[in-house]
Order: sequence, then C-alpha cells, then structure tokens
Amino acid sequence: MGANESPSEESRISRTKMVARLPVAKDFKDPQLCLFQNFLCNTDNERQRLSNSIELWDAVPRYSISRQAMTKMRDEHGNLPLLQLDFEYRGTKFSASIQATQIEERDEKGKSKRSRDGKLVTTAYYPSSNEELVEEALRKLAVDQEQGFLINKRPTARSGVVFSLYQLREELRQRGHSRSFDEIKLSLDILSGSNIKITANSPTSVDLSFGKSNYLTALIGVTRKDMKIDADKKWMAQFHPLVTECMDSLSYRQFNYHQLMSHTTQLARWLHKQLILKYTFASRFKTFEIRFSTVKRDSAMLDSYSRPRDAHGACDIAINELVEHGVLAELGRRIEAGLRGKVLDVVYTLVPSNEFVAEVKAANKRLEEKL
Repeated sequence: MGANESPSEESRISRTKMVARLPVAKDFKDPQLCLFQNFLCNTDNERQRLSNSIELWDAVPRYSISRQAMTKMRDEHGNLPLLQLDFEYRGTKFSASIQATQIEERDEKGKSKRSRDGKLVTTAYYPSSNEELVEEALRKLAVDQEQGFLINKRPTARSGVVFSLYQLREELRQRGHSRSFDEIKLSLDILSGSNIKITANSPTSVDLSFGKSNYLTALIGVTRKDMKIDADKKWMAQFHPLVTECMDSLSYRQFNYHQLMSHTTQLARWLHKQLILKYTFASRFKTFEIRFSTVKRDSAMLDSYSRPRDAHGACDIAINELVEHGVLAELGRRIEAGLRGKVLDVVYTLVPSNEFVAEVKAANKRLEEKL
C-alpha cells in the first residue's frame, strides 16, 4: 500500500500514552459539552445542518498549502521545511509555525518501503484541504449525543470524539466529499502528527502568548486487519486545546455547516468562516467590507499565484460562490488603482442573504441564553 496507509499498530499504541485517561461515561454528559451540542433551531432537520465555529482556531490559516504545492516544496528526501505564516485576527497580529509530519510509505502488500541503503521511505505532509474537511466532520460528529466528550479537569482539560471510520466516511459522503478509508486514515495521521505553534505578537491584548500542539493531540485507532473484520470498530480523536478552551468559555458560535461543506473551493469555505466569526452584526442594512489584501494575508491561500490578476480572479470566484450558495445576496467590487492603472487592492462589499442574517441572529440568541 502507498502513503495512504495508516501507521503501524505499534505507532498507534504509542500515541495512547499521550492520553492521561480515556473518556468514561460522565465525560460524554458534561454540562459544558451539552451546551456545545444543543443548538437553537426548530426541527431535527435543521439541527443536522448545524455545527460550531471555534474562536481563533478557525481563523488560523492552518490548511493553506495544497498537496500540489507540497510536491514542489519537498526536497529530494521527501521533507518539508517549517512553514511560517503571519495573519491578523480581531486587530491582533499572530504567527503560525507548522511542522509537517512524516508518513511511512508502504507497498501494495502493506510492507514498508525502503531505499537502496535500507532506510524507511517517508513523505512529509502539511495538513491541507483534505484534513480541513475531516476535522470539520469530526467536530460535527462530536455534537451528536454520546460521541463527543469533554474531560473538564484543569489544567489538563481535553475534548474529542469517539467514532468509527465508517461513520466518518458517511458524514463526508453525505456532505459531498466522498473519501476512501485509506484517504481518511491518511488525513487522520496527518492531523495527529502535524504540529502547530500559534504566537500572538501582541500578547497583552489576548489571553494567548503562544500555544504549541498537534492538530489532534491524540489518536487511537485500529489496524488494517481489524478494519477488514469490522469497519464499525471505534476510534478516538482528541481535539486541539483551543477547541476545548472554546467549549469551556462558551465562545463558539453555531453556523450552517451543511452550507459550508457545500462549497467547492477551499477559499470560499475560508471566507464563509470569516463571516461566521466576524459578521455577528449581519443585516441587509449593515454590509460587510473585506479587502483582497486582507484575504491574501490572512488566508495564505493566494501566495502561490505568480500573477496578481490570477490571484484576484481566484478571490472573485470564491466570493461569487458565496452568492451562488445563498450566503450572500449580492456583492460590490471596487478597484483601488495606482499609477498607470495598476491595481493596488480590491474592496468587496458583501450584502448578506436573508438566510445568513437569520442564522446570525439565531447564533447571537443562543450565545445570550448560554451566558
């Protein structure tokens, strides 16, 4: 098998040492977790479309490098450098340092690939759009009763989800992102092996000075042999500490997860998340303004374009997708030009749809009731 294969059983067992204790029955019924799982909606069908955004964590450009870009960035040994990204959130400057994880390559028979000198062959991966979708799906599974857990014991509070690969694959399929078991296992391995350090460059203005952790702080799974016997065997994934902190501080917001997952471009999903996090005053009479330069800086998804007009075009496509999918009712586009008509920036004025306004009002009301 190839790079899509999960780590060895020994590797999975070693990761269990990262977990102080496994969740027990009471951890699936913690009061803070119950608040996280309860949405303000009218029907079960509406509830199935909802999930929670996570303050700060969902603003970090942690999935910005595509698989195609990684291929160009790897050295002759399959390694990737430490990735350094700068972004801003609510007026504070942050930096993110992302360390790729090494995935052991295997042949079709499941044996480890080795180089001519006998060394194991590995390939480095940063988390990318595939892993973004898997994390979103895991968080959606966590809001279902008896699947999400919260071990609310300071200073080692932890949260996560118990699931089967079949459940996770079905969740992705139902949202339009079908993946094979091997592709999902690869994403889980990348999430549990990649490390991210988030630093606030203005630490006096936020609670966080810096935090360093893997995207998933622990992962417990089953071997390929066990999977062939029973695809419903349970796995456990532990979320990033910022997700746990958000549960505890009640700083998450409900949003239309089904609509977010319907977007075909990653940048459209990023823009949608920005609106969820920041456009909390949404109204047909209160528009939202965002600049191309802000999108480029904070998403880190447009740096690979060699020509500015191609980057502008990609941003236009992503924002227009929000109109097509009913997040926005309409938008305005104004070019700021310099000498000889050179485009200095593009200013987008976004008008929300009635549906998005209603969703924001429901999220605001839910937050008020929790507080």
